[in-house]
Amino acid sequence: MERPLRFGIFMAPFHPAGQNPTLALERDLELIERLDELGYDEAWIGEHHSAGLEIIASPEVMIASAAQRTEHIRLGTGVSSLPYHHPLMLADRIVQLDHMTRGRVMFGVGPGALPSDARMMGIDPATQRERMEEALGAIMLLLSSEEPVSMKTDWFTLDEARLQLRPYTYPHFEIAVAATVSPAGPRTAGHYGVGLLSLGATSQGGFGVLADHWKIWNDNATQHGHSVDRANWRLVGPMHVAPSRQQALEEVEYGIHEWIDYFKNVVALPLAPEEPDPGKWVQALIESGTAVIGTPDDAAAQIERLKKQSGGFGCYLIMANDWVERTASLASYELLAKEVFPRFQGSGDWSVRSREWCRADHDSLIGGAMNAVAQEIEQYEQKTGYRVSVAGPAQGNAEVSEQELMPVAGPAEDSVKISEQEPIAAATGSAEDQSNAKMSEEEKQNLLTDLTKASDMIAQSDMPFAARMILKVSCNALTAAVKSGNEPAAEHINRVRKFLLKVGESDLVKSLS
Repeated sequence: MERPLRFGIFMAPFHPAGQNPTLALERDLELIERLDELGYDEAWIGEHHSAGLEIIASPEVMIASAAQRTEHIRLGTGVSSLPYHHPLMLADRIVQLDHMTRGRVMFGVGPGALPSDARMMGIDPATQRERMEEALGAIMLLLSSEEPVSMKTDWFTLDEARLQLRPYTYPHFEIAVAATVSPAGPRTAGHYGVGLLSLGATSQGGFGVLADHWKIWNDNATQHGHSVDRANWRLVGPMHVAPSRQQALEEVEYGIHEWIDYFKNVVALPLAPEEPDPGKWVQALIESGTAVIGTPDDAAAQIERLKKQSGGFGCYLIMANDWVERTASLASYELLAKEVFPRFQGSGDWSVRSREWCRADHDSLIGGAMNAVAQEIEQYEQKTGYRVSVAGPAQGNAEVSEQELMPVAGPAEDSVKISEQEPIAAATGSAEDQSNAKMSEEEKQNLLTDLTKASDMIAQSDMPFAARMILKVSCNALTAAVKSGNEPAAEHINRVRKFLLKVGESDLVKSLS
């Protein structure tokens, strides 16, 4: 069986500038709570310090709060910008979170995405990827070394540094390196044998390098004595789904244009469409494959497309945003969990197989049960002389009257019976012959013809529902037995005949005799 795909969100977040930030942060926490209830596996929370939309400065603080509100969902930094932190301080905080979350924390790392953040701290963007690698190397040593760690770079110093606490998770919490288009992310992830977080997987540039990123990641891991697993590869992309494409398109009009403007004109990251006409932005996002704005089927098709392009990955992260108002957003997340997740997790396969097994064996399964009911009714009447009432939906619990036990009637006013001019091709031979191990093919076909006509007559009758159902399933069970060559066919015929006698359909009984 294929390994189930995991699902989660990547929460930068993206809130419209000028909105009440207190309420926006509260909504973020409430969303994580709801995703935990829906069975999402992961939530990754970003770190940014400028540009107005991505307003979470400390993913660790958000994770600490979210952990108290949730039970199952894993919580990751998405991502901690390593050049902005002394590695000892950051490692200490994540280890503490590992304990506080009982092992649910994940550590996503990157060089820092916003040039405006780096500028405010006096960091040259050209040095950020190198600093990320240096900091990650120091953190890996702090997490794994039994000896104090000493290291000096042009921007931090470790002097016989050691952590006070071992991680809660053995040997340490999961670590993943962010990647967009450049090979720096997969190269660093491979060097240290950690996971990969492809933030631009659905953008045109990011999608095109997925296969290359796997090769770089895997090759570098091998060179440094590690092995990497596709299960530790996470792909990120935006999605909004609704019952119809038209509804989804109408809903995103609420806020998608500000989101696109942010990427085109504020931070200049490669998620915005190149289309200059704002009126065509949404369609450009869809047509380029950058975003899904449609139905659950469209979302499933996107995931299949990513699986094919990448060769396989372990987790799909939906990029959280404020494209739609809150109710529609929550409905989208629930619709994804309800209709898309099972297609890639196999969670609904066994229930479908069980249903289809019961469907295929419906006649024999239900026939046996209803025959048992009929036998109990007969046996009770024989012992007590009292006839148990048989009612259908229209009759409620009313007892079946003698008038209701009249011959089978069809759509026409006259009784629908099998007349002498239209006889059922009854099985020939004595009861003893019918109980032999084998029936001839001609006898079998005759019996099947009889049963088909009898079943049609029962279905057209206006007798009470339960009585009609018992007759119907008895005929169906007998049909299944005849087709399989089972010999109790005569026994079933006799049982149907006896029951028909009780409802006064003697002509039909004679035709089955």
